Amino acid sequence: MALRIVRLGTPRAPSEGPRLGTVRRPPRGVRKADYARRDFYDAWLPDLAPSAALVRSVLGQPSDASWRRFEKRYRAEMARPGPARLLEVLALLSRSANFSVGCYCENEARCHRSILRRLLAERGAKLLR
Repeated sequence: MALRIVRLGTPRAPSEGPRLGTVRRPPRGVRKADYARRDFYDAWLPDLAPSAALVRSVLGQPSDASWRRFEKRYRAEMARPGPARLLEVLALLSRSANFSVGCYCENEARCHRSILRRLLAERGAKLLR
């Protein structure tokens, strides 16, 4: 049993389990009834997405310094009680169930899901690559 960090909209891995979308907005142009069928997500969990204000603050700023600022601010958002509790629950569930969390971004290295991976690992989540 374990948790995968994935790019939403990509084909599912065998026995991946349910997908949770940690994105601020649903996929554009896709009917809600088709989200799971088209490998986006089975359940939407926007509470683990970076805030709209945070995303706006780094758009068009590909520098390492802007990425470090993004990570610092995203970690602060995830330290709030609601998101922190969700991270604890996901870490706990990863020890006994297969599921995945993800985002649409192509490059995980510059996506909040790379930070989410570390936040979950810090809480003892069992993660698959």
